[in-house]
Amino acid sequence: MHRFANPARFMRAADIVYPWALGGLVISLAAGLYLALFASPADYQQGETVRIMYVHVPAAWMALFVYASMAAGSASYLIWRHPLGVITAKAAAPIGAAFTFLALATGSLWGKPMWGTWWVWDARLTSVLILFFLYLGYMALMNAFENAERGQKSASLLCLVGVVNLPIIKFSVDWWNTLHQPASVSRIGTPAVHESMLWPLGLMALAFTLYFVVVLILRTKSELLAARLRALGAAGTEAR
Repeated sequence: MHRFANPARFMRAADIVYPWALGGLVISLAAGLYLALFASPADYQQGETVRIMYVHVPAAWMALFVYASMAAGSASYLIWRHPLGVITAKAAAPIGAAFTFLALATGSLWGKPMWGTWWVWDARLTSVLILFFLYLGYMALMNAFENAERGQKSASLLCLVGVVNLPIIKFSVDWWNTLHQPASVSRIGTPAVHESMLWPLGLMALAFTLYFVVVLILRTKSELLAARLRALGAAGTEAR
């Protein structure tokens, strides 16, 4: 892990990973959408509305995964002073916020026909909404100070504190009597989802993950280039 904390090594590795991730994204997204929209059956209870699941569930998974990856980057920055840790976390934050918003929006669209309401202060829904606010808070803190280092430290600390919300989201449906249904795919043992739905769901989850990798690489390279330009600008000012 420490080897790839070097920005130059990261750039070389990213140049190798990027075309493979982009190709995998195109293939998995095309196959996942075809299976999700046309080949998979409608649910015997939910009918065609179950197809929202193929966007809602991967988006919810990615909302958690991206935040966990940001926490790892923030920890590496605060503990080992790796600048790449905070740069990748900063680059990942808008992507994670978008996944979280997508999970909330599609969940609301799914909830109306299933539960008869767009929103309830359910334990799972509320904890995911808190996650969305954590993303917004992280991005706001990152840009709240003239001194970039203060913003990076404050945002990284908030990110680490917010990690406590991740297990709450995961186990909220088990800990409390909640309107949201319990885990049916990631539970220990046999998933409760039939394989005719599990395959498109897996492909869509893979597509969402590869999308994150592709956009993260592009945003991280952009952030590294901006940091290099700022450093050159500061060096030029001192030389005058």
